[in-house]
Amino acid sequence: MKLIKLDAIDSTNEFLKGLSSKQTLEKFTVVTAEIQTKGKGQMGSVWASEPSKNLIMSVLVKDFLEDINQVFNVNIAFSLAVIKALDRINIPELSIKWPNDIMSYNKKIGGILIENSIKSNGTIHSIVGLGLNVNQTDFENLPKASSLAVICQTNFDKESILLSIIECLEKNIQSWYLNSDAMESDYVDRLFKKGIPMPFSNQKNQKFMGIIQGISAIGKLQILLEDDSILEFDIKEIQMLY
Repeated sequence: MKLIKLDAIDSTNEFLKGLSSKQTLEKFTVVTAEIQTKGKGQMGSVWASEPSKNLIMSVLVKDFLEDINQVFNVNIAFSLAVIKALDRINIPELSIKWPNDIMSYNKKIGGILIENSIKSNGTIHSIVGLGLNVNQTDFENLPKASSLAVICQTNFDKESILLSIIECLEKNIQSWYLNSDAMESDYVDRLFKKGIPMPFSNQKNQKFMGIIQGISAIGKLQILLEDDSILEFDIKEIQMLY
């Protein structure tokens, strides 16, 4: 693992994408920043972070995916790596809010953004960004957000968490083709509010009740509706109301 530490950058994902387009990087090259001025979330949303308090990182994953239809495998491998690393330091009630928010209890403590590109030789590279709220304690106007420090009433070492996440990620990817079924099952078992009747809202702002059942082969969320049908939804097609 090669670690590149930056004081400030617009986006660690953008920096790592630019770097990988100019030179050959070893897999699991990691970029971190103390301050990120243009952090991104899913579908163009903004990820805000208090300077120097949180873990802001991006990692290059390559030589893993063989087909563009497998891209959700990166979500599974990385989300579970974060969960396992946080389990090691006893963060309570961890879950994954589909597709890739990290939760403790009912609070969001982290968000993942994965950007994939197909190279001229047909290989697929993934830039995986993570914003993890570690030691930030002020979440004014963010009622659904929290941090490890708030939840556990203590500060944490950001770099040790980073190293633990990458170690778990490497193990997940190395063992994927032997243990993919178990990891997929683990991801589904970790889904936030799985098996519990919950209200949802669709793109037309229509509200409905449903129960999360699992995910499809390409990572769509499967929801059991009141008429006993199961529908699949893509990112941003629905919102859980909680």
